[in-house]
This record gives sequence, structure tokens and C-alpha cells, in this order.
Amino acid sequence: MDQIKDGWFTELSPDQRGPSQENSGGSWRGQAFSLQIKKILFHEKSKYQDVLVFESESYGNVLVLDGIIQCTDRDEFAYQEMLTHLAMCSHPCPSKVLIIGGGDGGVLREVLKHESVELVTMCEIDQMVIDVAKKYLPNMSSAFNSSKLKLHVGDGMEFLKHHPNEFDVIITDSSDPVGPAENLFGKGYYELLKEALRTGGVLSSQGECPWLDMKLIREVVSTCKKLFGSVAYAISSVPTYTTGLMGYFVCIKDEVSGHVFLQVIANLFLNYFVMLFDYEGLDPSTPMRLLTESDKKKMNLRYYSSEIHKASFILPEFIRLEFVAGYFELGY
Repeated sequence: MDQIKDGWFTELSPDQRGPSQENSGGSWRGQAFSLQIKKILFHEKSKYQDVLVFESESYGNVLVLDGIIQCTDRDEFAYQEMLTHLAMCSHPCPSKVLIIGGGDGGVLREVLKHESVELVTMCEIDQMVIDVAKKYLPNMSSAFNSSKLKLHVGDGMEFLKHHPNEFDVIITDSSDPVGPAENLFGKGYYELLKEALRTGGVLSSQGECPWLDMKLIREVVSTCKKLFGSVAYAISSVPTYTTGLMGYFVCIKDEVSGHVFLQVIANLFLNYFVMLFDYEGLDPSTPMRLLTESDKKKMNLRYYSSEIHKASFILPEFIRLEFVAGYFELGY
């Protein structure tokens, strides 16, 4: 791998790795991000992608797919917690959850922190990623032995075609839109997500970097606005992702059904009655379930909180104006 030189791994912009991708990283020219390598732990090509794990000097173990950093021991919680809990806390009582991708196990770990969850289905296309995570990323992969997990190794889009109206929450933890993850950013994929969600269901997806990928982000949000009752875009800080800023698409399907409405009322009344003063309906930028200090401690949360949930949807002007320029407004 030409990205390893003199004891350093360097994540290069697409124009430095090879032909520039039209939708991903096109504006990330002349930049690079490096981590010093302590030891290379694993490096092989799977059926789908190049898989590298190395121990770094300052960020612990690092998973790299096709030359792009996916997660590190040091900062993975920032991404895993936000991608997961933005969706999970936007549903009154998520019991059946689907994870598309997420082979490192971090999202699975976070989903299972919610006591209402009865079954988690994970659909990961690359068995090698799962195996590598179990061996080299134990903090992330610790929940793979859960009795609530149903693991399916295969294509996420094909899986969705056979599971309509089944899930309360769907979380897409994909790599960048190249290689096996390329299809997970298109209209066809989001149509399948909508069909697989129950009424009132919530989805969250990896939403790329606003500094680099606004064209793709606008396209996905535009697609989602045509399919879902409520669509929002959030951001958070993840140091080892390109530019340190990561985005998230969060959508809610249609109106609240009678069953979900009763769950909302029960949740507000029995557990978090303080939200009676704040509740604004099905809006992913307002958490439906507030976490107490006790909850956060029990769930071992290091980034996500109900306050961060709300704040993450307040976008800098340069991002907000990009959406306005695309002739649609987000639903909050």
C-alpha cells in the first residue's frame, strides 16, 4: 500500500489515490491526514475491499478500508454514539432495529444500550471486517455475542427487499460512497429503507462531510424529502475523519400511527413528563426520549446527550445556505 511510508499511514485525497470520485472528496485536493504506525496488525484484500488494521502511536488500533480511515480506538465513540442515538432517541420505544453495515460492531454496541430493544439485525456485506473487528477492535465488537443479535452477511439492498414494514429504527453505518458502499447513497436504497420501516420509524445514515461533499449531501436530502415525513441533517466532531466534521441524515417515516402515538404519550407521561413542555411532534432534531444523568452513566456515554442531540442540528450558515441554494429547506 503506497499510503504507508516511513512508519506513517497517510489518508490521501482521491486525486492522490487515483481517479477522482465525482461525488466523494472531489474538493479534497492537495490534502492528507497521517497517523504514525506502531505496528501493522492485519492487511489483506477481501472479496470487496482492502482491509488494514494497524496500532497507531496516539489513536490506538485503526481500521482502514480501501485507504480510508473508518474508526480508531480513541475517537470511535463520537461517531458511533451520534449515528446510533440520534435515531434511537427519536423513537418512543424502539424494539426491532436493523443495522446496515457496521461490521466493526460499534453501532451494535450502542443500540443494545437501549433496554426497549428486543432484536437487532445486522446486515454486513464483508465477513472479513467482522472477523478483523472481533480480533483487533474488542471495545467496538464486544456485543457480537449478544443473544439479541441476528447477523446476516450479505448485501444490504437485497436484504431490504425481503423485509417490508418490519423495523422501528434502521441505521446505515457505511463507508464512503465508493466500492461496496456506493449503492447506499442512491434513491433506490432510500426507497427500500422507507418500505422496511414501520410507520413512525426512524432512520439514520452516515452523512459524509459538509466541507467536501455538499453536492452528494444535497442530493440525498432532496431524495429523502420526497420520501419521508420529516428529514434533518446533523453534524458532529470526529477528529480522524476528513476535516474532523461528520454529518448524519436522520429521517422519520410518515405520521405517527395509533400504536406509536400511544407509546409517545406513555413515554412522556411515565418516564419523561418534563418533555410535555418541549414536545414538538415528529421532529428528529428534538429527542423524543430525554436521557438523565443516571441514564448517561449507565449507558457509558462519552459524546451523546439530549442537549448535544438538539445542538447537532443547528447548522453553520455555510451549510444551511447550501440547502437553501438547493431550493428546499430542512424540516426544522
